[in-house]
Amino acid sequence: MQKVILVSTAVLALVGAGVVAGANVRTERADRVFEMRTYIANPGKITALHARFRDHTNKLFVKHGMELVGYWTPTSGENAENTLVYILAYPSEEAKVKAWKEFAADPDWVKAKAESEKEGGLVGKVISVMMKPTDYSPIK
Repeated sequence: MQKVILVSTAVLALVGAGVVAGANVRTERADRVFEMRTYIANPGKITALHARFRDHTNKLFVKHGMELVGYWTPTSGENAENTLVYILAYPSEEAKVKAWKEFAADPDWVKAKAESEKEGGLVGKVISVMMKPTDYSPIK
């Protein structure tokens, strides 16, 4: 009997957290926003850009409260071979502003950026789009 109660408690916790498919969004996530960022790497720099994200940037994003949603590379289109697209999530617009400010000032980021750009900047263009989920979005 105790095992059934533990399992039921765990399932109720997941439902309450909005994890089960079709569950309603928790009210504390009502202000959650997403940012889609597209980086066009300078010629010959995409491998170094991927390495910087893999080895440094992702850890620092998490450290500063940015949720990693996903990373993609285009399979076609202009500059596809030099493009990185990723999405981050934040509890609110205010949290996003705070996170980026702290990230940019983090000594570990300043060092990683400087070391990775000894032979020139990695990114030629950044496009940032802020997004909020629709009422029918499976991710909120």
